[in-house]
Amino acid sequence: MAFLKASLSLDQIHTEPPPTPKELDWAEQGFLPPLSPLRCAWRRDVPLDCKICPEDAQARAWTAYYYDLLQCTLQQEGLPETVDLTKEPRTGFGPSDITICILGSPTSYLSVLLEGGNQCPGNMLLCLSPAWLSKVPSESRPGESSLLVFKAVTFDLGGRTTLEEFAPPRRVTYFTGCFGPCKVQGQSAAELARDLDCPTGGSGELARLLEDKLLTRQLMDQQAHVAVPPTLAFTFKRPLPLRSVTEEQWVRMVELSGREGQDNLLQEEITAFLQGSAMEPYNEVVVKPSGWRWSGAQTVSFHAKLEQGCILQAVLVLLETLEEEESILLEAFIPTARVVQSGSSDTNNSPCNTSLRPNLAVRICAVVCRSRKDQPLLSKVVCGVGRADKPLKHQATVPQTLESSLQQWGLKDEAQIAAIRVQIKQKSEAAMKAFMEMETSLSAEQRGGRRAQTDIIGVDFLLSSEDHVLQLVALEMNSQLCLETCSVFESMGRVVGAPAGEVARPLVETMLRRAQCHLMEGKHVLVIGAGGVSKKFVWEAARDYGLKIHLVESDPNHFASQLVQTFIHYDTTDHKRDEEHAQRLVGLVQERGLHLDGCLSYWDDCMVLTALVCEGLGLRCSSPTAMRVAKQKSRTHLHLLRRRKEGARWPSAALYAVPCCHLESHADVERAASHLSFPGVMKLEYGAGAVGVKLVEDAQQCHLHFDKISRDLRDDSDHPGIGLGWGNTMLLMEYVSGTEHDVDLVVYEGRMLGAFVSDNGPTRVPNFTETAACMPTCLPPDREAQLIRAAYQCCLGCGLTDGVFNVELKMTATGPKLIEINPRMGGFYLRDWIQEIYGVDIMLASVMVACGVAPLLPARSLPRTHLVGVMCLVSQHLQALKSTASLEMLQALHERGVIRLNLLDDELVSTEYEEPYCNVACASSSRSEACLKLLGICQVLGIDSPHYPVTHFLSHFK
Repeated sequence: MAFLKASLSLDQIHTEPPPTPKELDWAEQGFLPPLSPLRCAWRRDVPLDCKICPEDAQARAWTAYYYDLLQCTLQQEGLPETVDLTKEPRTGFGPSDITICILGSPTSYLSVLLEGGNQCPGNMLLCLSPAWLSKVPSESRPGESSLLVFKAVTFDLGGRTTLEEFAPPRRVTYFTGCFGPCKVQGQSAAELARDLDCPTGGSGELARLLEDKLLTRQLMDQQAHVAVPPTLAFTFKRPLPLRSVTEEQWVRMVELSGREGQDNLLQEEITAFLQGSAMEPYNEVVVKPSGWRWSGAQTVSFHAKLEQGCILQAVLVLLETLEEEESILLEAFIPTARVVQSGSSDTNNSPCNTSLRPNLAVRICAVVCRSRKDQPLLSKVVCGVGRADKPLKHQATVPQTLESSLQQWGLKDEAQIAAIRVQIKQKSEAAMKAFMEMETSLSAEQRGGRRAQTDIIGVDFLLSSEDHVLQLVALEMNSQLCLETCSVFESMGRVVGAPAGEVARPLVETMLRRAQCHLMEGKHVLVIGAGGVSKKFVWEAARDYGLKIHLVESDPNHFASQLVQTFIHYDTTDHKRDEEHAQRLVGLVQERGLHLDGCLSYWDDCMVLTALVCEGLGLRCSSPTAMRVAKQKSRTHLHLLRRRKEGARWPSAALYAVPCCHLESHADVERAASHLSFPGVMKLEYGAGAVGVKLVEDAQQCHLHFDKISRDLRDDSDHPGIGLGWGNTMLLMEYVSGTEHDVDLVVYEGRMLGAFVSDNGPTRVPNFTETAACMPTCLPPDREAQLIRAAYQCCLGCGLTDGVFNVELKMTATGPKLIEINPRMGGFYLRDWIQEIYGVDIMLASVMVACGVAPLLPARSLPRTHLVGVMCLVSQHLQALKSTASLEMLQALHERGVIRLNLLDDELVSTEYEEPYCNVACASSSRSEACLKLLGICQVLGIDSPHYPVTHFLSHFK
């Protein structure tokens, strides 16, 4: 591995393996029954039976044990006892409610439950018994089942829990649990998960594959290209897909015809393996079984490589108990590389040294979650340190950080430790990717259901050395052990104030994302106005989410007409007649017998019409009055300014408004010029895309610009899609200096559920067409909070209570000032960027709000990357866009991950009143690096020029 060739000098590495005992530790020999807590400080007279499905005595005992285990665990975490609310069953839950349900041991999933209680309070449920759940035939999917929960422990904010019963039962929208063999409960999680109509995080079938050490080792070796111990595997009657991974690298598989009469074949294969080149560096081997049934079994033996007779005997003993699909693994015992610190000879003379330190082994435990777009994401790394002469087990080590472990092991250099961490991330994510790709090749039956997939795995590594270079060697994948280990680590950290939730946060986000997609699947949504090329993603996303879109559009030949469930051609371009249009559209919907779940628009011109249609159909939306206030720019500011004396909570939304005047004539221009301070900004009242926006220095410039706009932009035919269907009246507002920002808000029933801030670069004055942008914001947290609060208050001040809104503001020396409110989802690149950086799809959120489903968004999701982008304009980049920066070239760079491209138009036509053609962005872990990458790309592609200085446009992003 080249990554560490310079990490350790040759004299620091010793590869001689330490001695390893052939017998297991005495404490691992027998089954340890559940231990009751020493002191029961909680009530035990709570009703744990489920009236719908009574349990037998043994099942009741286990349910009581798990309840005591939960209370004991909560007590050790410093959290309050579970409150019993079963006397009054909870009601009011319907088919649009999120219900995440886990069936399993509370200790195994504690970190997930606590994080779920924070991300979706009241919607994260723990079932302590299968009897608390029931499968019923699915109403929407013949042949599948819905899962109902009658009783559960509900997790809320701050670790508060309640024991509740539900009448009627809650419908589960995401299910996971312990999918291993169930010996004590009557109905296992695996049986409940099979063929559900809701998403499941695993299944019994997938757990069998994940716990198959031979299969996962083959995947890591041959698909993920992750180093594994040299392995010889004996198996028989191994079914597909287990037999499909056969390419030999470090793992050789020998198919046996039966259990009897295999001695000669075994002897030949073992001899060849032990004498092969792959085994030359190693002196010891491990013999162990592989298969779901053997998970956690104490049947591992260790042998010197020379003891071929003992090795053969160990294999023969295991062969007697081998069943179909199972294997016997003979693998190299990988010694941990030893690090010798310079000056170590003086260590024993230190007054602080009281004993000789034994040689140490480090077992690295990585937890990887499935994230957005099925990408693996490393969420946590912890380590266990133990004696090098004993096998390291999860439960037999105290978890600690990678940095502490490596320093204790003898590795001090921060750069070397950072390099190891990078490799852990790359290799663990590659392992998860290989397993996910294997899953996609399986049928629904082989996966255990159409919606079954693995959302989390653990990968265990150790550090060995090859040719005097440190090397990560993957030992195994597992379904729960690494998660439990990381949970224990976070639990210990709470005592000293360490941040909690890292290990489970990506998993809970995935649970919620899949649950919300499940809720929206099949929803019937009326969309008014198709928009242009920049909205093409709407139709693609709707298809992916399983939405049934019924589109109303003025253009009968619009490309989106072929991408929706129903296309309704209706001319809505004259928005002065929106009340009439709304009545006609409501009638058309009723005539066609459409049963709609929601109605919305992504197009500026159609927002008021959409609100009127929603009002007529009784669907959720902000009021038509609120939409009118937000749509007309001067009315927005004047409305907020008039609210200054309403006695609202300080600071008033009026604080953010800017003095402005509505303009319909030259007399209005003269009157406005006498009342407002210059410089000022003139723009269309109902405009979009900064078309016609100009900086003016005096009244004369105002009159000239008013004449020009009145002449050039009269109606929608002059420039479609910029609001001219509302007329071409203008406004004059005072110019506000400062940096420009967008805030995209998700609001439901007046509550802000999410906010995302981006920064804009300086514009090419006197025009205001956007030039550059970055996300996350460069602002410090307090200034970012000011922007979010200002955007939210301005929306509420206008009456916008339900929807996804884009608010443009400037950050001045005295705080935020409002530019305008767009009462729809942010345009251009914003949906794509927010999804890439925060994993939140504001397009889906807008549909959910419209359908009366409150989106559950990460409260404060950490950015996964930094994006910085520039706009390309046909007037400035026509030559480049036809050559060095052609669409084909940009798309190729996008596919390779060099840039992030958002196409905003499909015609290379230069006009005086132009909008951007596309946005070209670069991503990086730091903003400064993203800026440098983007600047380099723009110089190579010809986007940067003296007339379009990208360096200047990026100057605000510091």
